[in-house]
Amino acid sequence: MSAPVWFITGTSHGFGLLLSLQALHAGQKVIGTVRNKQHSLDAVQSIEQAGGNVIELDMTEPRDSIIEKVRTAEKIYGRIDFLINNAGYSTLGPIEFFTEDDASHQFRTNVFGPLFTIQAVLPGMRARRLGTIVNISSVAGQDALASCGLYAGSKFGLEGLSEALAKEVGSLGISVLIVEPGAFRTNFWKASVLRNVPAGEGYEGTPVDTVLNKFRGSAGKQPGDPEKAVDIIFQVVTGQGAAGHLKGQILRLPLGEDAVSRIEKKVQSVKIDIELYRKLATSTDFSN
Repeated sequence: MSAPVWFITGTSHGFGLLLSLQALHAGQKVIGTVRNKQHSLDAVQSIEQAGGNVIELDMTEPRDSIIEKVRTAEKIYGRIDFLINNAGYSTLGPIEFFTEDDASHQFRTNVFGPLFTIQAVLPGMRARRLGTIVNISSVAGQDALASCGLYAGSKFGLEGLSEALAKEVGSLGISVLIVEPGAFRTNFWKASVLRNVPAGEGYEGTPVDTVLNKFRGSAGKQPGDPEKAVDIIFQVVTGQGAAGHLKGQILRLPLGEDAVSRIEKKVQSVKIDIELYRKLATSTDFSN
């Protein structure tokens, strides 16, 4: 069997670049994407010198444009085995002050773009009854913090899309994986867009202020090692290595101690809520 083909969005840095290089060094084939090759010249050269291909793709492009570019890329090797929706960014600040453009750009990048790349690869995967779709979400896709309303909203949306997709295509031989990283030492925070809070609006000293200050102070000090995370993603996707047994067996892959801890607390909080309102909730059905 020929080497599998990866299509990875957002390969200019971070997880996307590292995963591209790991797959190439393993003898597999990679088509990566960047928004602008000139602005990401070092990453493009690294991928191409390792034997990969890079195309320009902006996840905010119209649906037809994204689908056309993905399907054109698919013709390079005749198929796409692994779609990795990695491209994304965060807009941070209190929900009160986000603009329509803030919201539109956040959701087009983190939800609509992945939706369209998925739509582009599904016909080929269905025809072969084989394929893997990986959507890089975040711990914020399970647990929303103050100041992360737009970002978490987009990742919650991506996770809902992924859950439904897994149920739709599982019987067709296609697996879906949601990756939920915590804080990893990439340039993600530096690439985030901060919506400034107008002075005197009452958010000083609130959880919004606390979380934003924590983010500012953590840049370059995040506990997560991106190379270790990418290694685990590679193993789960390919079925190789210590984590290979998880291939096709899990829907969610939290990464980082902070991610696991936050998700565990969120699950416990939901359980507590259910127990508190169980009788009231079940009382709303029609009586037999």
